[in-house]
Amino acid sequence: MLKRRVYDSILEHHLHDYRQMAFVGGPRQVGKTTSCRNVGSIYLNWDDTEVQRTILRGTEALARLLGLDVARSTLPVAIFDELHKFPKWKSTLKGLFDGYADRCKIIVTGSSRLDVYRRGGDSLMGRYFLYRMHPFSVAECTDTSLPTKPLRSPKAIDEADWNALWQHGGFPEPFITREETFTRKWASLRLQQLAKEDIREASQVQHLAQLGVLTQILSERSGQQLVYASLAQEVSVAPITVKGWVGLLESLHFGFAVRPYFKSVANSLRKEPKWFLRDWSGVQDVGQRAETFVACHLLKAVEGWTDLGLGGFGLWYLRTKLKKEVDFLLTKEGKPWCLVEVTFAERVLSPALADFQAQLAAPHAVQVAFDLPFEAVDCFSYDHPLVVPARTFLSQLM
Repeated sequence: MLKRRVYDSILEHHLHDYRQMAFVGGPRQVGKTTSCRNVGSIYLNWDDTEVQRTILRGTEALARLLGLDVARSTLPVAIFDELHKFPKWKSTLKGLFDGYADRCKIIVTGSSRLDVYRRGGDSLMGRYFLYRMHPFSVAECTDTSLPTKPLRSPKAIDEADWNALWQHGGFPEPFITREETFTRKWASLRLQQLAKEDIREASQVQHLAQLGVLTQILSERSGQQLVYASLAQEVSVAPITVKGWVGLLESLHFGFAVRPYFKSVANSLRKEPKWFLRDWSGVQDVGQRAETFVACHLLKAVEGWTDLGLGGFGLWYLRTKLKKEVDFLLTKEGKPWCLVEVTFAERVLSPALADFQAQLAAPHAVQVAFDLPFEAVDCFSYDHPLVVPARTFLSQLM
């Protein structure tokens, strides 16, 4: 059964309020095409030969295919899927938008990171807004309306949805199917697709076998620090090569790096990022899975709030050379905003929360516990460290 997504509401709002194109980026199988087709009227996939032939004939041929010379009571919504595979995709969209923006709405989506393709002399600047799509989350299971401010009111998640998120992850197919065998097969195929298709399409990597070993190593180390020199020894390549490969895997949404925050932090680490998988269901250790679960929720929130224009948010972690650490720090407009420590079943507050909160003057500091039941309390109404239920805290995000 299909579930409505918060991204359906976001795209509906965009099409109603803005003339710019909507760029929808995110991992494969996260539901981009489904949400786009829910609000669109004409679907064009670059992998379709007939679509390719029309696009290659130029903007006017594309406009004829879209029927833009016909009077309509409502503007058609054209969806371009995987168009970034066409080398001249930017100029094609620029020509279509500049010539026909008053006759149609345009959505562009693709499995690669569209924000990567923006870099370097962006000829489309000012002509689009980017929305980064993520898997289902606790907040999205309870509320799919358009976020109009960063934080939602706490709302209890259905027990079956909570268990499905924890066991099967937030990617739509395994989350909705909720069957252990299916989840395993789906995850295996996703990893194969990454290795055999995505990496080959996106790069000129020559040592694919060693990159495959690195991918396997990173799949086992979610929540751990990335030490490039150590990883380089394990896969027998140079540290700079490993760093580039990690960046490639980030761009393909296999995982993401969270970097240390060091402003106003005495003896802080400055270089080593922490690595997290996008699909937490494959993390075996419950403590690492809990931390990865929260990391993915926080990334979805800071990127979503930023994309919606609700503020400029960032995700970091804190650690000193003396190994005093807090799992995450959210920043708002560049300033520390909320410290987040993750525990599976620990009720004793981490003393690092109070220490770092005092150093950084962050308004909020929470220790998120997975074994606590939902409580209808606003986790962001307190200005001192406290233990909060994961179900409550995460329901307030996005």
